[in-house]
Amino acid sequence: MSQPLTSLSGHTTPILTLPDAAQDIYDGVRDMPIISPHGHCNPRWFAENPAFADPAELLIIPDHYILRMLYSQGVALEDLGIGVPPEKRDARAIFRIFANHWHKFRGTPSDAWFATTMARTFGITATLNAENADTFFDKIDAELKAARLRPQALLEEFNIEVLATTDNALDDLSHHKAARKQKLSGKIIPTFRPDSILDPKHPDFKADIVKLAEVTGQETESFGGYLEALRDRRAYFMAYGATATDHAVADLMTCYLTEKRAAALYAKACSGKITPKEAQVFYGHMLTEMAQMSAEDGLVMQIHAGSKRNTNSALYNKFGAHKGADMPVQVNWVEGMDALLNRVGNERDMNILLFTLDESAYARELAPMAGHWPALRLGPPWWFHDSANGIARYLDQVVETAGYWNLAGFNDDTRALMSIPARHDMWRRGVSLHLAQQRGRGILGRSDVDEIAQLLCRDLAIDAYKLGKVV
Repeated sequence: MSQPLTSLSGHTTPILTLPDAAQDIYDGVRDMPIISPHGHCNPRWFAENPAFADPAELLIIPDHYILRMLYSQGVALEDLGIGVPPEKRDARAIFRIFANHWHKFRGTPSDAWFATTMARTFGITATLNAENADTFFDKIDAELKAARLRPQALLEEFNIEVLATTDNALDDLSHHKAARKQKLSGKIIPTFRPDSILDPKHPDFKADIVKLAEVTGQETESFGGYLEALRDRRAYFMAYGATATDHAVADLMTCYLTEKRAAALYAKACSGKITPKEAQVFYGHMLTEMAQMSAEDGLVMQIHAGSKRNTNSALYNKFGAHKGADMPVQVNWVEGMDALLNRVGNERDMNILLFTLDESAYARELAPMAGHWPALRLGPPWWFHDSANGIARYLDQVVETAGYWNLAGFNDDTRALMSIPARHDMWRRGVSLHLAQQRGRGILGRSDVDEIAQLLCRDLAIDAYKLGKVV
């Protein structure tokens, strides 16, 4: 017999429990509006306001944290609906598989995020298992048909003040244009993601350079024309509210070439005759060009490094990217950022945000760098590390060298809209625990704690992402 969904017995809502001193701090920030300045939600949701099709589409299929764990336990991605046309998916069967394996997520942040989402959004406090899977499914499925769980309504229910999406540099932003005409409680803004037109190793580089000429009206056969086309696209994104660019960097290296050398490498890249080493050099130069453009137009520059993408070749060849096979790798930040920072790092009015999956770099390189260069801010723990322990490790390793004001607050970096409040709640609990410990050790006073809690949970993200004109 299935357990009632409101039962409080057994394993329920695994969230970070706080001592009284931390609870007091948390109570002051728990209900603050959410600033979500970097993530991967679909802007179509807010333009068209569709109902989510079913619990599998909502909670399982877009979440690579869930996919990777289930795959590691022998579950075929096809059985989770990956690579299967929506009309042929059996959502209930997918959810049953998910429920049968749910106990294997204990100790992971997914466990806490899911439990928090179930309790706060659906009023479900029982623990998911094989016996109550259908009851869970039916409850969630019925709720999804209600107006309050449409994307536009969720912006208000979740108290999301700003939500930034991540958009291909060639996107016409039609969904953002449509969303701007809606009466939304929060702002939806794009982010300029130019990887496919900067990195010659990107599989779409040659085709997208041709498209870049088409959408901008600029000739991209010459290197000079190519740079003007990039400036055109940046301005286009800014016209629809973008405040930031985003760059995924597999092997961090920046350089600054002569115009003649850069043009020669660009010609080789467009012809498909560039070598892997030359491609890396060209991309390193273009990251520096992007930084210089940011110094000119004010767009914040995000650099995400320390991830080896798509390490499972068989999965990538069959299903494409974002299926849970990306892995942390080491990064040499000091050498990798040297050329870029010595071009623009002393600029006081630009923000470059650094994110890594290489935790060993926090205290060794990133905190000292952010604590020196005026243009640098250190992004929050990312991906594998936006967990209770990851947040604690991050704050412990960076604050003494970088301070608090050189951090960028928090972002959820998610494709799963329903998980956004849970992810921010985990950060706010982690911040409260950290600050309570700092106060208990005599490092901070009570007024310091209240100010820094507000900074870490909202104000630093607004400042780092230049959202002052958006909120």
